[in-house]
Amino acid sequence: MSFLYNVTSVVTSDAMETDEQARNRFQSELEFVQCLANPNYLNFLAQRGYLRDKVFVNYLKYLIYWKEPEYAKFLKYPHSLHMLELLQYEHFRKELVNAQCTKFIDEQQLLHWQHYSRKRTRLQQALAEQQQPQQHPPHGNAASK
Repeated sequence: MSFLYNVTSVVTSDAMETDEQARNRFQSELEFVQCLANPNYLNFLAQRGYLRDKVFVNYLKYLIYWKEPEYAKFLKYPHSLHMLELLQYEHFRKELVNAQCTKFIDEQQLLHWQHYSRKRTRLQQALAEQQQPQQHPPHGNAASK
């Protein structure tokens, strides 16, 4: 818990942070927000009581700014933003203690990624086919002369 509380204390207590502190905070928050895409990590947090802690829940509310395009562009795992949104709801936080819930979320993410990957491959192939110059057979003008 100390890592999370240290990040929270930097955010709340130090209004005039240095460039290095701001860079470290950005990197820590980016890394943490991306961890939220992992349902097993969410289950870990729930089972250890983090998701019932008011300070931690307030920290999750604070992190909503990552949904802004200027910050979201740095995220490698877009599911993390959806999970961050869901973590704003107490009912969702309570359900994450259940391993079956976590397994279901994990399976749904896998299915989504598989579908997205196949769909993206098909779109890229179609685009490549459209961009290839069409090869037309030569006109019969030379043969007729």
